[in-house]
Amino acid sequence: MTGKDLRAVQFLRRAYARFASLVHELLKFGTVGAFAFVIDFGGANLLRFGVGLGPLTSKVLATVAATTFAYFGNRYWTFRHRKQTGFGREYALFFLLNGIGLLPPLIVIWFVTYVLGLHDAVSYNIAQGIGLVLGTMFRFWSYRKWVFLADLPLEKRVEQASAVR
Repeated sequence: MTGKDLRAVQFLRRAYARFASLVHELLKFGTVGAFAFVIDFGGANLLRFGVGLGPLTSKVLATVAATTFAYFGNRYWTFRHRKQTGFGREYALFFLLNGIGLLPPLIVIWFVTYVLGLHDAVSYNIAQGIGLVLGTMFRFWSYRKWVFLADLPLEKRVEQASAVR
């Protein structure tokens, strides 16, 4: 291995060490999200085109089901290493933030359905997809910031415990 190769490997190791926790969270978040996606998209399509509910009602009901699944998947797998601040607090915040994260898909679906006048399944699903990307970025950021809080580093916990005595 040349010096240049060695430096590249060392750089990658340092980068991985620095971002490993974030990368693992992103991968797990994506996995939970993939299952929630099936519940959300499948449920919305079933309710919209199978049951005959309206486009926005279908999306809201499917999102509630997907959100419930996603909360438990994220709490007990993706972010299980993070501080638990109480089921009621976390669940309420999770649903509030999902409500905010539901706005982009609803706006896009509303625009496509009622402004553009497109009522077919393909247009509906493209609108869902665009909204999903926008909402997912917000949700990942907001869950990490407000719902599944990071534990303090070990040094800080020891320091705080010592200060209490």
